[in-house]
Amino acid sequence: MIDLHLSAEVHAARVAGKPVVALESTIITHGMPYPQNVDTARLVEQDIRDAGAVPATIAVIEGRLHVGLDPERLAALGQAKGVAKLSRADMAACMATGGTGATTVAATMIAARHAGIEVFATGGIGGVHKGAETSFDISADLHELAQTPVTVVAAGAKAILDLPKTLEVLETLGVPVIAYGQDSFPAFWSSTSDLPAPLRMDDAASIARAHAMRRALGLPGGQLVANPIPAADQIAAEELAPIIARAQAQADAQGVSGKAVTPFLLQAIFEATEGRSLTANIALVRNNARLAAAIAQELGAIGR
Repeated sequence: MIDLHLSAEVHAARVAGKPVVALESTIITHGMPYPQNVDTARLVEQDIRDAGAVPATIAVIEGRLHVGLDPERLAALGQAKGVAKLSRADMAACMATGGTGATTVAATMIAARHAGIEVFATGGIGGVHKGAETSFDISADLHELAQTPVTVVAAGAKAILDLPKTLEVLETLGVPVIAYGQDSFPAFWSSTSDLPAPLRMDDAASIARAHAMRRALGLPGGQLVANPIPAADQIAAEELAPIIARAQAQADAQGVSGKAVTPFLLQAIFEATEGRSLTANIALVRNNARLAAAIAQELGAIGR
């Protein structure tokens, strides 16, 4: 039996039939320092409220799966030390041993499904790392998208990844990749790339209908909605490319591997861009939260 705890706000939304949007917690524990992490999390939650939905930040705290964090728990998580970074492989173990962990995309999707939440907003999904043909370093996020029925709104996959291979794996797994309002696949900090988007939709209602149709057809898995960062907040891909290449070379030289690769690269890029990558990251997460709230509202309308 899962020890699932809904916050008072999420519980009230469920009772009232209001739309709910899931949020991950690794951005709080592993994405940025305190107090900026908590301030950003609160901004994103408020963006969802302002857009007519209810936020549900997800985390495992002392073995209990929390769906929605009250302000005190959110602040405490933002200052906690030694918080695990949970994905499909270690989520159950953390809960069974009474541990505390922040949820990645895969773990958040699992929790959202158990809580009956169909839409999740994040920054960018994980994917195929560069050099994966020898390292086999591929994020569990991709397989989660193929089996867990949650629509994930992200600014594409993180730009540090091998984006063409990430799209190939998603296609192989049968995951719909929907670019919002454009024909190219967004590249996280950059609004466009030279990769064509497999699908395009221009409004939240269409995305919600596609989610509902997958459910009606009995298809497993969710959808990836690739929502481009606003042009005013982006960093051009041509500026980022050499910075990412240098960061990857540093990681290789220092033998960084596994779960340590992404935070290492993000920190190196943060330093090389003098903090602009983090500013852009915050902007794209907030943008994704607003779109996710609109999709959740449309899904609620379909269900009524």
